[in-house]
Order: sequence, then C-alpha cells, then structure tokens
Amino acid sequence: MAYVNNVKMFVRVYELGSMSAAARDQRTSPAVASSRISELEKHLGVRLFNRTTRALQPTENGKMFYDGARRILETISDAESEVIEANENPRGTVFVAAPLGVGRRFIAPNVPEFKAKYDQINLRLRLSDRDVDIGAEGLDVAFHLGPLADSSLKMRHVATCSRVLCASPDYIARRGMPENGEALVDDKHDCLNLRFPGSSEFQWTLETDMGPRKFSINGPYESDDGDVLTNWAIAGHGVVMKPRFEIAEHLRSGALVPVATATPPVETQLVCLYHPRKMKEAKVRLFVNFMIERCKTDMRAAIDGV
Repeated sequence: MAYVNNVKMFVRVYELGSMSAAARDQRTSPAVASSRISELEKHLGVRLFNRTTRALQPTENGKMFYDGARRILETISDAESEVIEANENPRGTVFVAAPLGVGRRFIAPNVPEFKAKYDQINLRLRLSDRDVDIGAEGLDVAFHLGPLADSSLKMRHVATCSRVLCASPDYIARRGMPENGEALVDDKHDCLNLRFPGSSEFQWTLETDMGPRKFSINGPYESDDGDVLTNWAIAGHGVVMKPRFEIAEHLRSGALVPVATATPPVETQLVCLYHPRKMKEAKVRLFVNFMIERCKTDMRAAIDGV
C-alpha cells in the first residue's frame, strides 16, 4: 500500500505542479509528500522532478512515468469498484465541485440525505464560480453553469436555466429604468460583475431582434461570489445578471425588479461533468444519479416558489 500511496502522491505533484498543493490535496504535510516522492525515486533509481527554490519541474523520466502511473491508479480504482459493487457495499470518497449558487442551494442541502442513504460514501464538496479542471484538481464530478469549452469529459444535462437582468427599486428610482442592452453600455449604468482569476472582459450576451449579441458592460463593483453580487443589487448598487433560480424569491418579494426586458439574457445550461471511466465507480454513479434528480426537483421548486 505504501508504494500505491507514493505513486498517488507523484501523480498529484505532477498535476498540481507543487509539493505543498499536492500535500493539501492528499491531506498530509509537505514533508510527508516530499518523503513519498523521494522513496519512489529511490525505488525507481531515477529523479522524477527537478527541484529549485522557485520551481518544481518533472524530468523526462517523470514525464515518462506519469502516464503509466495514472493507468496504475485507474486500474486499482476500477478493481476496487468492481469488488465493492459486487458486495453491494458502495464506499469511498467522491470529490465534487459546483458553482456557489448551485452548490449552496441544491447540492449541499441534499448531501446529508445522500450520506444517510449511502453511509459508506463520503463527500468532499468544493464551491467556486470559477471554471475548474477536473483532472488537474483531482475531482470526480463537476457541476457547471454556462458555456462549455471542447472537452473529452462526459456531460449529463441537468436543467436549462433562464437568466434575468435586475436591480432594486431604489436603484431604478435613482438611475432610471434601462429598457434594453444599449442602455447598459458606456457607463450609463453600474453593472455588477462576476470576476475571478483568468476572467476576460465583461460581456453579457443578450437576445435582440437580430439574434444573440454581446454587450460590453462596466461597473465599480465586482466579486468572485455570485451571492455577493445579488446582495449588492438588493442594496441598490447596480444591475446584476443572475439565473432565475438564484433570485426568484427576491423577484417575488419585490426586492429586485427585472430591467432591460426588451433584450433578455440568453438562456444557459446547468450540466454535470465527469470522466467516462468514473461512471464505472458505484460511488460516483450513485452520487450523480441522486444529485441530478434532486437538483431538477429543487430548482423547479425554487422558481415556482413551492
């Protein structure tokens, strides 16, 4: 088992590019991570990484070993899954990522029910509105809201999500009611922006008489947390674009009011992403099937106010 743990640590160091990041990922210390890599290098008789004070780079031998090491871990995982499933005792840990709004409203509240049903399966939930890299971040499943880049990952559709441009009545009283997307550009209104590392320029894609069109927007407020943007909008600080399921209760209460209704936002998709081989694992398959159904039901209830 020690050799397997050493190989697993090597794979995570290779993928994350950092001994400390791999240690955090594997819930151990950088010293233990370094020791495991050293043991593996001693066993193989080669250096797997070139270490300097500023960088950690795989050697040619390390690059060569990586593909085989990944296959070793995948084979072990597949074998474990077959044995566990044959004994009808699914267990293990599922690493899941989701956008903040989806995770807080629909994933996290249903985790206790899933855990009660499958008490040998543990969940590690990471919430962020940034795009995640399933392979590099050691994830089994990722829920994604928005357009997708080309990918070798498998996708399960969860829901088609309408979005709304909205602001508080106080903001509209002070700044006026924007009728369409044109009214939002060139600093005519304060737009609340979702930004995280790697974000490009801010553009909202809206439906027009000529079809979908991108509008470049600006504003003094930005955050990497979508719920923060919602709270700012309710407080009267600007116009926000949000999935309807996230703000339905505020629309019903009147805390937020739809704006620029002549050019509504283009609908987006909520999907569940995973590597094809992951669905062979009972723990992943059970979680995906369970959570997709719960998300569909709870999302409809949030929108309808049930």
